[in-house]
Amino acid sequence: MTILNIAINTKPGMKNTLRLFAAAALLSAGLLFSSCTREFTCQCTITYSGQPGLPDPIMKEYTITDSKKNADKKCEDHSETNEINGITTVEDCKLW
Repeated sequence: MTILNIAINTKPGMKNTLRLFAAAALLSAGLLFSSCTREFTCQCTITYSGQPGLPDPIMKEYTITDSKKNADKKCEDHSETNEINGITTVEDCKLW
């Protein structure tokens, strides 16, 4: 017996129950597959090299409110390497 046959051959009270169940199932599926936004911390370590006497590595933190996938990409996009006058600055960012 298919779901359609069950829906056609049920009593009126049972049809309301089936409709309610179907609506609850659709709502649950929508919530399950939607992207939830949360607050994430992007932690960046900045290191300097190339000459003596440069500062020790420092750590910076940024707050990103987004889905995990988007927050991870935004955080990783902060990572970069620059060189100016023989001094290399590396900013390595990871989502925590």
